[in-house]
Amino acid sequence: MKRRTLVKSVLALAAAMSVGAAHAAWPERPITLLVPWAAGGGTDATARIVGALMEKELGQPVNVVNRAGGNGVVGHHAISSAPPDGYTLGMITVEISMMHHQGLTQLTPRNFTPLALMNVDPAAITVSATSPYKTMDDLVKAIKANPGKLKASGTGQGGIWHLALAGMLKDMKMDPTAVPFVPSNGAAPAMLDLAAGGIDIAPVALPEARSLIDAGKARPLAIMANAPAALYPQVPTLKSATGSDWTMGVWRGIAGPKGLPAEVQTRMETVLKKINDSKEFRDFMANRGFGVAYANGPAFGKFMDKGDADMGQTLQALGMAK
Repeated sequence: MKRRTLVKSVLALAAAMSVGAAHAAWPERPITLLVPWAAGGGTDATARIVGALMEKELGQPVNVVNRAGGNGVVGHHAISSAPPDGYTLGMITVEISMMHHQGLTQLTPRNFTPLALMNVDPAAITVSATSPYKTMDDLVKAIKANPGKLKASGTGQGGIWHLALAGMLKDMKMDPTAVPFVPSNGAAPAMLDLAAGGIDIAPVALPEARSLIDAGKARPLAIMANAPAALYPQVPTLKSATGSDWTMGVWRGIAGPKGLPAEVQTRMETVLKKINDSKEFRDFMANRGFGVAYANGPAFGKFMDKGDADMGQTLQALGMAK
């Protein structure tokens, strides 16, 4: 009897240990945080501060890995196709709501498990300091009076800043092509062109225009957001300046592949909210001029759905949707 009781006890202990191992708390090993863009940019910088703070909260190494290529397609695909076990997550960006409309990929925001929106940098309408347009009202009147005369730049054709401007014009019941868009390699060269008089409007994020604004060579007229930016609180929102409800900008958030376990979602939402609220994260973002935003998983999903619909409509209006 004693031997039989001992055997039963050992078997029960082994079973309990097996169940415990099967349900060990996530994470048990290092996590990979994929970034769809090259090292050194704003997305990379944001991912690395988030990754460093995740390590502190989760007690496991978080390895930030850049998977650039295909205008963001390569990295976003790598995130969406990873095993849904919580050990490969990624920082997805606004381009996921643009690329499939342009025929670059079949991926949409619905191919991911959204965990948290962490950053939004809205577009701002900026003109040269020597521009005759002192307010958005001045600029809108000029565009209506002379469609096709003023030129803008800030990214490639069909890029985020092109769509921001075209969407604004469409929302104001104007032809979205009323301001011809000159392709550029990004906001930095476009801002230099603006200061030199080569273009009239740069619809880029305020952090990207910051150096020339602070140097007195550029003047922001309005921001495409629901509230003024902390960087330049005196710059009015587009709605307060024109009545237009149009908002758009670049954003970055953390997501995993579709089908992420509920316990991973719950844990990560708690961790990411704590990171977003932390002084370390907010100081890092403020020092670089990046905006801080937050939405939990479900709210982030709705945010992406709206952005996806807006992008599709704007690209259709421009004749650039496929």
